[in-house]
Amino acid sequence: MNMPILLERDGHRTWLKWHRGRRRAADPAFTGERIIEAMCLGASIEVDLVIHADHGCAVLHDLTLERETTGAGRVRNTSAAALRQLHLRDNQGQPVSSRVMLLEDLCALLAREIIHPDALLQLDFKEDRHALTPQVIAGFSASIAPLAGSMILSGGDFDAIAALAASVPDLKTGYDPCEDDTLARLQQDGNFSGFIEQALATAPAAGMIYLDYRIVLAAEDAGIDIIAPIHAAGRRVDAWTINRITPQSITDVERLLRLKVDQITTDDPEGLTEAFSR
Repeated sequence: MNMPILLERDGHRTWLKWHRGRRRAADPAFTGERIIEAMCLGASIEVDLVIHADHGCAVLHDLTLERETTGAGRVRNTSAAALRQLHLRDNQGQPVSSRVMLLEDLCALLAREIIHPDALLQLDFKEDRHALTPQVIAGFSASIAPLAGSMILSGGDFDAIAALAASVPDLKTGYDPCEDDTLARLQQDGNFSGFIEQALATAPAAGMIYLDYRIVLAAEDAGIDIIAPIHAAGRRVDAWTINRITPQSITDVERLLRLKVDQITTDDPEGLTEAFSR
């Protein structure tokens, strides 16, 4: 069976990123088992980080606990000890055996494994620069410094990303310029090229630009290739997120491969690999 790591088209490799640590669509998010599996296989994988009450980071997407965990309330108001007692929920909202991890817990797990040299763990910081404190930055640095060569830090507030990355020598960074209304705005004004120019200028140190795949395809529909100028600037492109494998999503992925995106974020890398192997 083909490993759910990458797809090749016309000599170009496009990596498949395991969104929120999922290898298959049915997987719960953020389990240590899947994250370790991906890192040992040499896959690209993504987890999210939010700040908790003790000025550290929890491996969660939401700022509140109800949807993803057996807890309630804001992550910001919950202690590290309390978070570690909570269980994750699966895609149907049912509790699973895996517990919530903090960033240092995840790094301790990975430190015990032999990480594949091609593996890349994306840490997607879901907060902004105003959430950062010296304690948050110090804890982040202490946790990831030994593993920084296998990580990339990303987010939508590049000032926050730059502040965190400055505490970890040689940590790769990425930038996501997409907001909830970005696609609608670009479809209305058609300024796809200006959008990319602004993204590159906002995050001059970002090696990866993360784009809603619908924006990439809408630009192509408008006759504009927004991947080429990013490549010309020496950066790489991640197109997010293919949630399910359907005839339409396969067609969309074919277009992304033709445009030579460097990475595709998906909740079902195994299903996508199987679809293209057929």
